This record gives sequence, C-alpha cells and structure tokens, in this order.
Amino acid sequence: MRIVNEAVLLISPSVPARFENRSRMVSSAPAMFQLSDVTLAYGSSRPVLQRLNLSILEGEFVTLAGPSGCGKSTLLKLLAGLLKPSSGRVSYAGLPAGEIPVEAGFVFQQPALLPWRTAISNLRLPLELGTQQSARSTDLELLQLMRQVGLREEDAHKRPAELSGGMQMRLSLARALVRSPRVLLLDEPFAAVDDLLRMKLQDDLRRVHEQRGLTTVLVTHNLQEAAWLSDRVLIIQPAPVGITNSIPVPRTTEGTERRTSAEFHTTLNALNTALLQS
Repeated sequence: MRIVNEAVLLISPSVPARFENRSRMVSSAPAMFQLSDVTLAYGSSRPVLQRLNLSILEGEFVTLAGPSGCGKSTLLKLLAGLLKPSSGRVSYAGLPAGEIPVEAGFVFQQPALLPWRTAISNLRLPLELGTQQSARSTDLELLQLMRQVGLREEDAHKRPAELSGGMQMRLSLARALVRSPRVLLLDEPFAAVDDLLRMKLQDDLRRVHEQRGLTTVLVTHNLQEAAWLSDRVLIIQPAPVGITNSIPVPRTTEGTERRTSAEFHTTLNALNTALLQS
C-alpha cells in the first residue's frame, strides 16, 4: 500500500431515512480489509497480535480502542502495509496487501509538516513524491481542499510556525487527502490538542469521511471520541487476547445535539463497560 502522508451500524426502527440508507449501504458493502489468522511478533519476543481475524467494510468508520501496548498502532501499520504479519493474511479489497498500488492517507499524532514550506507547499509534497498525476494538482484545487478541512485561503502561504496547533492538524489531514485516497488511517491525531479544539477537529473528520465516502480507521484512547466518530468500535486487549468486543455505534442523530443525546451516552457507557470488563 502506498502511504501518501504521514462499521456495521445499529439502527432503531425510527431512524431517519438518510441514516437508514447509509446503514444498509455500509452493511452490504464488500470488505475493504480482511485479516485472517494474523500473528505479528518482533523477533523472538511475545506476539503483539496473535491469530487475529477481522473484517472492515468499505465505507465504515472503525475505531481501535484499548490500553497502551495492546497493539492498536501495530494493527494500523499492518493495514497500511508498513508491517508484514509473521503469519496469516492481510488483504485489501480481496487481494493481498502490497500486490496492488493502493493509496491510503495516514495522519499521525504530530502533524510532521516541513517547517520551511508554506501550507500549500506542504500540501503539494505528496504530488511531488508520487509517481502518478493527481486530480488535485492545481493551486485552486489545493485551496478548495484546505477549505474543506476548515482552513482559509489566507493560510495558504503561512509556514507551520505561523499556524496554531489545530490549523497544523487540519493541514496534516488535508495532506493525507491530497491524492484522493479510498482509505484514511489515523493514529491518535488529536491527542495533543485541547478539548474544545478536539471536538471541532472531530466534526471536521467525520464530515470529510462522509463527503468522500472513505473507509476510515482511527486509533484513540479517548472513548468519547470513539463514541462520537465511529460506526463501530473494536476493544482490543494485549495478545494473546486480541479483539474482545466489536461494538456497533447507532447514528440516528447528527450535529451538536448528538453529544448530549441519550444515544451517545448509552454508547459511551457501553464502551466504558466493555473496556473495563475485557
């Protein structure tokens, strides 16, 4: 899989049509990722992941949650093709990872922007490094992408030091999207920002996921973030335990009112219980 940068739904009978339609669309989608009996160990040490079986459907937003050291980031790197399993099979859209040139956007915990480049020049970097021409290659199209993630046109010629932490994360997200990937992988991207900014960035991320029809996999320790963003949350414990729960997240409401809804808090309680009992 080429890295350009750094969910089955549970729906109640009263779900509005647009959410019910999305539920049917995602639940009937083919698998974007399929892991079969996957084990990964570094050398002769105890496996980080052991005999893991997992499907992630096209269009799902899946979050990986669990204690530190359980293998969440390792699993994300397996999906990206940055690591190879010690045994078992990781396939993308039915084919073994690495056999086809798959584009995936990857967003890390730190923005990892080049300090001497302007914002729009940082966005252009994946195009300069890539081997294929991207549809998003003109300055106008790059500016449109910046606006999509909440940046302004006047930010285009600022260097990273002139951007706030939240603006840098938005730029990192835009850079991950510049080659129009089908898959977006995120490793705790909002861990270093304050709570209010984190909520705004979460809104941006979910909106981009929906607008672009992405398959998104997020690693986070924040269960509120998982409950807010996801279609499905996987609770992971260190090997040899692996995935202990796969929890579907109902999304019958959207917008700011969802954060105070009974649905959201029921999901959050379910995630807390699953993590404590696993």
